[in-house]
Amino acid sequence: MFDSLSDRLEGIFNKLRSRGYLKEEDVDVALREIRLALLEADVNFRVVKDFVNRIKEKAIGQEILKSLTPGQQVVKIVHDELVHLLGDRNEKIQLAPNPPTIIMMVGLHGSGKTTTSAKLANLFKKQGRRPMLVAADLQRPAAIDQLETLGRQIDVPVYLKRETKDPVRVAEGAVKQAVLDARDIIILDTAGRLHVDDTLMEELSSIKSAINPQEILFVADAMTGQDAVNIAKTFNERIGITGIILTKMDGDARGGAALSIRSVTGRPIKFIGVGEKIEMIEPFYPDRVASRILGMGDVLTFIEKAQESVTLEEAEKLQKKIMEESFTLEDLRDQLKHIRSMGPIDNLLSMIPGLGKQIKNVQIDEREFIKIEAIINSMTPRERRNPQILNGSRKRRIAMGSGTTVTDVNKVLKQYKEMKRMLKMFKGKKGKGGKRFKGLPRFMPF
Repeated sequence: MFDSLSDRLEGIFNKLRSRGYLKEEDVDVALREIRLALLEADVNFRVVKDFVNRIKEKAIGQEILKSLTPGQQVVKIVHDELVHLLGDRNEKIQLAPNPPTIIMMVGLHGSGKTTTSAKLANLFKKQGRRPMLVAADLQRPAAIDQLETLGRQIDVPVYLKRETKDPVRVAEGAVKQAVLDARDIIILDTAGRLHVDDTLMEELSSIKSAINPQEILFVADAMTGQDAVNIAKTFNERIGITGIILTKMDGDARGGAALSIRSVTGRPIKFIGVGEKIEMIEPFYPDRVASRILGMGDVLTFIEKAQESVTLEEAEKLQKKIMEESFTLEDLRDQLKHIRSMGPIDNLLSMIPGLGKQIKNVQIDEREFIKIEAIINSMTPRERRNPQILNGSRKRRIAMGSGTTVTDVNKVLKQYKEMKRMLKMFKGKKGKGGKRFKGLPRFMPF
């Protein structure tokens, strides 16, 4: 996410930080480079112009230029202005005072509306709510089938009426059904087009008038850059959107849409899609995204993902095992599963300040995690708990059972020993009271 832009900005800021003294000319040169970097990232020209002017106004002043760390001060100003550009704060879904809350998903074909509708329903379900999906895209039969499949996958009901071609009737019927079934959130997957046209806008306006949704969320492919911004502006002018969901953010190395869309439309980004899996959707936090853009990591999102993956009871059980030095290969397998459930490994590592840059060009093969699990699963319970009994014949049997080699088995055993040694070091850093590991959060899955 934002790799290209982050690289450019990092080079600019490194030059500023390396100077003990800054002149106005130095700041002007840096701002020209920032302007060029943003334009190359496909950020809207007017947005870039206003952004750079605000930074210049704050950065060129005696108290900044004569401070002990002028380069760091300029970076802080850029960070604060990025947060402002992205929307200042996280904007939550506006819930109806009397359920159900109606969320209408709009956008063009290919933006990811149907999948995002299911992702959103899954997110609400995890929060303890009772969502219902509505197949209101009657232009494309495949969209109804897709939503039905996704609904079964996440165990959320899908309201559909194949016999009608009137999306307004479907939407009205869905609201009545939601009330009967005590569903507190309705998510409508509406029709899209290859481009904006009057027929589409009239259909969406009719649905809006009929059911009066609390939220109209525009779904856009972040990788389309300024096209997404311009289309969002048109949708907002024609039907009035309340928020934006940017999909495919994990593949957007430039960030032009994310950095432009709030300023151009005046509407907040509420969620971002960060992968293909159904759980890979995140609330949008401007401060966290600004930190990612500037290469500062995103520890808070990392922590939240860890908390979702590991319960407090599991974490305390793991801590006890580490304290008692009874960490087994079964525990290693379980921790690997927790890590994999948090999302792509390279994305997770990039959230850790300083580490993202170090592993940028390192290819992380997640199949290795699957191989490790297969090897551990091929062991008997006794072998997993007492790996010291593994002799040559046992290792050959494990290799055959997991479809690997004896070398692979030895490699896993070596990694296990290294992890036990590392955990012993953490144990050594704890206080005599035995309460916590220094620097190791309770919820960490490793």
